[in-house]
Amino acid sequence: MAGAAFRNALEGQSLVLARGETTALQVNTGFLCNLSCRHCHLEAGPGRAEVMHRDTMDAVIAAARRFPFRVIDLTGGSLEMVPDIAYLVSALAPLTPRLIVRTNLVGLHDLADDGLLALYRKVGAVVTASLPATNAGQTEAQRGNGVWGKCLAMLRRLNEAGYGRAGSGLELDLVANPPGAYLPAGQAETERRFRQELAGKHGITFDRLFTFANVPMGRYRRWLETSGNSEAYLRLLAERFNPATIPGLMCRTQLSVDWEGRLWDCDFNLAAGLPHGARRTHISELTELPPPGTPIRVGDHCFACTAGSGFTCGGAIAPRTGASHIAETTK
Repeated sequence: MAGAAFRNALEGQSLVLARGETTALQVNTGFLCNLSCRHCHLEAGPGRAEVMHRDTMDAVIAAARRFPFRVIDLTGGSLEMVPDIAYLVSALAPLTPRLIVRTNLVGLHDLADDGLLALYRKVGAVVTASLPATNAGQTEAQRGNGVWGKCLAMLRRLNEAGYGRAGSGLELDLVANPPGAYLPAGQAETERRFRQELAGKHGITFDRLFTFANVPMGRYRRWLETSGNSEAYLRLLAERFNPATIPGLMCRTQLSVDWEGRLWDCDFNLAAGLPHGARRTHISELTELPPPGTPIRVGDHCFACTAGSGFTCGGAIAPRTGASHIAETTK
């Protein structure tokens, strides 16, 4: 995406997208994943070979020692498929007050031994688990057959370990994104529904739920095109541009580092090939955090983070605007 439409949208509101204080580091450990989800902007899957190795981990750990990140957020791909993930978690946990580990639940269920969950529990890592719906049909339409039962089983194991249980101090958050070509429903409303249905039907509890819009990149973009929803979805995102989301965007406070140690403003710019600072910079070269006012590179994919309520990795940003649906075509 060239990004001209998004830049025009900013200029139309007399807005500039620039950094505030950088307080978070997101670490993308690679594109190797046990699932091939329809909505994945990185096209992660079992056929991908990219994975973070020990030397890059050491560069990330050294950066976390140099800079006081308030949040470090580990994502992928599937963390459970990274051979040295326990090493990375153990080293980063003492360096930040909030270490987040993301999982699709199936990877934690199928691939991780009890030691990884015990490590998460020991270091107090926040587990953020993706779960697109509270029923098998919608969940498996997005993530693949046989996923639903494993998600429920893993959520129960997390609850048994104390995650998502009141008073345990172990935080379990869920992430839900639409299975189709529309914006998510209101976050508070969706959280209430998930809480009622997961507890009522399955005895599962959690702390918070975040809603994300799907970003029209990678595998999701191809699905939009093949299903005949592309033009309408891109128009929906642009029409629902909400200027009130700009101050809260995650790219204003976060640096993203990929499996090779290269820096990006966010995971979506990583997918788009737009490096932080418009040059390839390795995290080992980072001698100071980018100061407030540093420009952020944009593309038309930025409409996904700024439509309706907008979103960050911590969920919705602003009160929602406009309708969230188009007349969806499914092929």
